[in-house]
Amino acid sequence: MADPKGFLKVTERELPKRRPVPVRIMDFKEVYEQGDPAQLRRQAGRCMDCGIPFCHQGCPLGNLIPEWNDLMYRGEGRTAAERLHATNNFPEFTGRLCPAPCESSCVLGINQPAVTIKQVEVSIIDQAFGNGWVQPQPPGRLTGKTVAVVGSGPAGLAAAQQLTRAGHTVAVYERDDRIGGLLRYGIPDFKMEKKHIDLRIAQMTAEGTRFRAGVDIGVDITWDQLRERYDAVVVATGAMVPRDLPIPGRDLPGVHFAMEYLTQSNHHVAGDEVFDQITAEGKHVVVLGGGDTGADCIGTAHRQGALSVTNLAIGKQPGEARPEHQPWPMHPTVFEVQSAHEEGGERHYLVSTVEFLSNDAGELRAIRVAETEFLDGRRVPKAGTEREIPADLVLLALGFTGPETELVDDQIQLPVDARGNFARDADYATSHPGVYVAGDAGRGQSLIVWAIAEGRAAASAVDRYLEGDTDLPSPVAATARAFAI
Repeated sequence: MADPKGFLKVTERELPKRRPVPVRIMDFKEVYEQGDPAQLRRQAGRCMDCGIPFCHQGCPLGNLIPEWNDLMYRGEGRTAAERLHATNNFPEFTGRLCPAPCESSCVLGINQPAVTIKQVEVSIIDQAFGNGWVQPQPPGRLTGKTVAVVGSGPAGLAAAQQLTRAGHTVAVYERDDRIGGLLRYGIPDFKMEKKHIDLRIAQMTAEGTRFRAGVDIGVDITWDQLRERYDAVVVATGAMVPRDLPIPGRDLPGVHFAMEYLTQSNHHVAGDEVFDQITAEGKHVVVLGGGDTGADCIGTAHRQGALSVTNLAIGKQPGEARPEHQPWPMHPTVFEVQSAHEEGGERHYLVSTVEFLSNDAGELRAIRVAETEFLDGRRVPKAGTEREIPADLVLLALGFTGPETELVDDQIQLPVDARGNFARDADYATSHPGVYVAGDAGRGQSLIVWAIAEGRAAASAVDRYLEGDTDLPSPVAATARAFAI
């Protein structure tokens, strides 16, 4: 363990400082300043000898958190990176983007601020890449079996890396022009710069994974052709169908889905030429939806020079403290101030959008909203509370309803479940032999840490299908074992 009295000596939770708002909104670089190694060591030393590490249960990957906290406290960064990689293929992604359910279940968090697990994690992997400790791990032998992974988000990449290391020949197909899925084009650089994706792709390429960007399965290659070419197929296409808001004025110019807006911005930041780019420059921007995607839109709008940014959520504002119905070690719903919220704008809750309004030229000029009231468990606009909010650009960040199923259904009739996701059994297998589903495509919109966990678990199932047995770990089972100890 780390310092046995660390949590008694250091009771404050310390994180690296964020760059000053006036400075960081001038670029798309990550918001955090360089961390202080002494601070990191102090925080890692707060990890307790708690007997039952509930952080294992809180993390879908079953990360060995007390072990690498101890190693970082002792200054053994290389060994810490090895223990981190034992359960997580991409800690540089989770350390920046995961909401850290592990911290919610930290035993110290019962009566003190939780250990800064997420910050220790990202510091370990950044140090490992910086010192050249992250090296390719090619397989010792090839099995002669081939696997196609459709989708290059975290689930697809995790499955591909695991299967490549097991000795299979793996090709990852991505319809976008670059590998990374939503990591590449859905997440702004101020949350994660794309160099981190590129470093990991370079490692995977050296290990033998083959990448096929710009190939749309179902269009360029049919799903039937893919099944004929490969011994197994992993569907990791994500849940990309956005939730719409079908109210009057929805078809007005200036009302867009959030992901359309963010994708164009990420292309622009990458140096691509974007024709007719949706931009917030000089506009009154309204973002509908109070989640992470909404916050990404807010931060992007500030950097593009919006005149104003207003964030509206239909539900109640979460409380500052853990609610009674979500006791420790559950991951609670609490009010969160992300870096984008610090940068300006207004946030309003219990607001229902009634109509998008146009001017005489047919352009978006405002939205009509009303207070939200609850009737028979439904959230509806309260009559007599209508008002207008100026808007030149409205971004719908209302979540996603499931995967794109049309082409898959037309070509191989892959069944869907009651929630509209691709149906699979407990081993991630579909009704078609050799076809597996991992990540959001099978579970619906979820966390990046769940995507990686499912990618790893699906890889284990595919390896067993191809070889009759497997040595690949299944993180969901590992989590269950950790909880049962």
